[in-house]
Amino acid sequence: MSEKPKTKQFKVEVSPDLQPVYVNFAIVNHNYNEIVLDFAHLMPNMPAVRIQTRLVLTPYHAKLLLRALQTGLANYEKRFGEIKLQGAQLPEKPMMGFDPHNLH
Repeated sequence: MSEKPKTKQFKVEVSPDLQPVYVNFAIVNHNYNEIVLDFAHLMPNMPAVRIQTRLVLTPYHAKLLLRALQTGLANYEKRFGEIKLQGAQLPEKPMMGFDPHNLH
């Protein structure tokens, strides 16, 4: 019988001067070694968007992030209900940012 590997506990600290960044727009790119996530805040009636935050991850860490997001969203939906991407209660035209009708 194999033993389950022990997970290490560590303290996560948040700097008191950390400034949250609101984003509603993302671009995902990749090469063989990296996944690059660019985040921005798309403003209505503005012809351009400026990238505010860039995350560069290994594919391995990107997959771990994906799993963490899936778990977090599943927990959210259990508590607050399904997040609808298509169909009822969606505006015909997305307000701005991530367009659920253009997912690839």
